[in-house]
Amino acid sequence: MEKKSPEKNKGLNKKTLLSWMMNNAIVVVLIGLLGVIIAISPDFISMRNFVNILSQASTRVIFALGVGGIIVSKGTDLSLGRQVGLAAVISASLLQDPNYAYRMYPDLPVLNIAIPILLVMLITGFFSLINGFVVAKFKVDPFIATLGMMIIVYGTTSIYFDRPPYGAQPIGGLRPDFMKFAQGAIPVAGEFKIPYLVIYAAITILIIWVLWNKTRFGKNIFAIGGNREAAVVSGVNVFKYTLMVFGLAGLLYGLGGALEAARIGSATNNTGNMYEMDAIAACIVGGLSFDGGVGSIGGIVVGVLIFQVIAYGLSFIGVNPYLQFIIKGLIIITAVAIDSRKYAKKK
Repeated sequence: MEKKSPEKNKGLNKKTLLSWMMNNAIVVVLIGLLGVIIAISPDFISMRNFVNILSQASTRVIFALGVGGIIVSKGTDLSLGRQVGLAAVISASLLQDPNYAYRMYPDLPVLNIAIPILLVMLITGFFSLINGFVVAKFKVDPFIATLGMMIIVYGTTSIYFDRPPYGAQPIGGLRPDFMKFAQGAIPVAGEFKIPYLVIYAAITILIIWVLWNKTRFGKNIFAIGGNREAAVVSGVNVFKYTLMVFGLAGLLYGLGGALEAARIGSATNNTGNMYEMDAIAACIVGGLSFDGGVGSIGGIVVGVLIFQVIAYGLSFIGVNPYLQFIIKGLIIITAVAIDSRKYAKKK
């Protein structure tokens, strides 16, 4: 039997390592960037920062889980951020403190927190169903359909937001119980606390995991994303499941938008701006593919956490906010380029 030379084995190992690094280059770059942040400011590694990152990542996970299902079914949703903003503005306007001088609805009775949250979930779910209908019925590319909806929703939010007598000013003075609903935490040990937002995110993750892995819905959206024609031949109702995946995403945008308003403590018509880019980038970093049919809940969660750690770290070390946009843009381009390369190699 011919023995492989050490040089050949070494070459193969080097080739394998290079291939792995190319396929996971974005993760390597992000870890390297994290190393730079820690080197510049070792204080970044602290329990307080860890808790803050978890809180911020929790709402981002909810958004990413919504758009993640659409990406798995070989689509995208550029209206995510503006729908989050609409949900934040409406929920904030309905949950202001009764004694707040600039209350949008002075005569509105004190509502149970669940009512405005469910209301905004239904509203954003409706807008997303329209997205799904346009994509499934008229075969409009999801990029174009959701781009149009992004503009429509932003206009709708701005009209609602810029109303007399107070005009376009931030909707503040939120009820303490509403803010505590998102900002509260359960003490565990010392400075470590489990934010309520982490619990809401964990429940959402569990529900979506079950839907993706244990139901016909999950099986069919993966089938549609992997090969739409084959799914149709197999009897999958593509129209129905496209509506369902967009509708579910809309419900999650509404929930996350209301929680985001409570987390921040106010809302404007620019709340949620560019959130779609962060969510989509996190999904791609987490292993989802724009070519559909590939992805996991765990990957989305890891992608969001990585992206959020970097975003928080850049702010922590005082990187110019405008430069942060450039860095995020480069990360998105790199992630998509690597995703495209993987698909091209499989072809």
